[in-house]
Amino acid sequence: MTLAVLIGLLQVAIVALTLLHILARPDINATARIAWALALVVLPIFGALCYFLFGRIRFDGAQGAAHRQAERATRQMVLHSGAPHDLGAQGPASGFASAINGFGVTLGNRAELLDSPDAQRARLVADIDAARSFIHVFYYIWLDDDTGRSVADALIRAARRGVHVRAGVDAIGSAAFLKSGVWRAMRDAGIETMAALPIDNLLATMLVRRPDLRNHRKITIIDGVVCHCGSQNCADPAFSPKPRYAPWIDVMARFEGPVARQMDLLFAQSWFERGPIDLSPWAYPPAFFDDGVTAQVVGTGPTTTKGTTAQLLARLIGEARREIMITTPYFVPGDVVADAMIGAAMAGVDILMTVPRRNDSWFVGAASRSYYPRLLDAGVRIREFEGGLLHAKILTVDGASTFFGSTNLDFRSFDLNFENDILVRDADFTAAMRERQQDYVRSSCAVTLDDIRALPLHARIWRNALAALGPLI
Repeated sequence: MTLAVLIGLLQVAIVALTLLHILARPDINATARIAWALALVVLPIFGALCYFLFGRIRFDGAQGAAHRQAERATRQMVLHSGAPHDLGAQGPASGFASAINGFGVTLGNRAELLDSPDAQRARLVADIDAARSFIHVFYYIWLDDDTGRSVADALIRAARRGVHVRAGVDAIGSAAFLKSGVWRAMRDAGIETMAALPIDNLLATMLVRRPDLRNHRKITIIDGVVCHCGSQNCADPAFSPKPRYAPWIDVMARFEGPVARQMDLLFAQSWFERGPIDLSPWAYPPAFFDDGVTAQVVGTGPTTTKGTTAQLLARLIGEARREIMITTPYFVPGDVVADAMIGAAMAGVDILMTVPRRNDSWFVGAASRSYYPRLLDAGVRIREFEGGLLHAKILTVDGASTFFGSTNLDFRSFDLNFENDILVRDADFTAAMRERQQDYVRSSCAVTLDDIRALPLHARIWRNALAALGPLI
């Protein structure tokens, strides 16, 4: 038997065993099985390697264990993080959201939609300057630019006047910032720092977790009372790593009340990634306001059940009776969310989705458009924003509910990234958020079925092929 034959038999054995592993798994759907089988046919050995590296949401090792331990510990603390409300009256999505982290619906919150970006930054710095006890911040991307330095300077001022400051970043998203003089100055000022999900040794990392898992959260907590939440990283709208797509258009809101403590507990889950866990600084009572609104934090990530975010969004979409407005930069939602949108539109709900015309991810930009024909045919209205990179992530339902934060409508946000969002049940806040969405609509152009039909065949094939790869992530 020649060497070539032996290599061929080995290749067949590797592909066959990989295919059997794919077919034997109980935790993936038929679409993902077909996608991985196709990858094995097209690129046998490389496809098998990618499958064993990226085919499962692996988060094991010391960091994975610490995350899960912190999540269990904070779940015990949230039992009294806010007075529970009638979940039935809030809708089925609220009950489902509560099951994710244990964060129930809280009463007595104040919510304010902030102007972006200069006014938002000024308000954030003012809140930091007003801190008296502690400040907790975590940003996926922190840049050494005007925004990044102004926030860092405010944190340094706080630390020097005796405020306990903890600051975290994602190790890859903020890799450049971790090497900056600003980061060193923060540490020199006495600020406690951490970098989440580092890749110190790629091979060692791949043995215990997927190396592409990221902490995409954007969290700011002041004194356990004030919380800033939204889509904006600690960076200027010019976003220097990708200036050709600028300005980056984000949305941020400021909250006061028990929802801030929920977000602080979510921060703690990331903070203790490397252990040991000591939640005594988080054992403080939440603040309530008599004239507040109902809200709850939703934190998802690779430690939650696969598909949880998609199921939550589908439930929110299913609550709609009149109108849904969706704003998202990245739209590769998979069948669960896409089918929910199609079903709602067919039932007479007016659905308007706004996405950026130019996307910084060529893969997502093309794959997202593969969903357009089915959505448009069902009656979903689609518009593409032309004023920069629309980076806001917002879902408003019937002018009464708002779900927003860091979560994109794509597979990565659904299952691979740690994300933080807030579900607000309030007509006034939703009206303000809806008007912001209308601002985006006014700077966009409509996509029609005629536009889709005019596409050349090769463009349709390309988009559909990329969308078929979505489940592989």
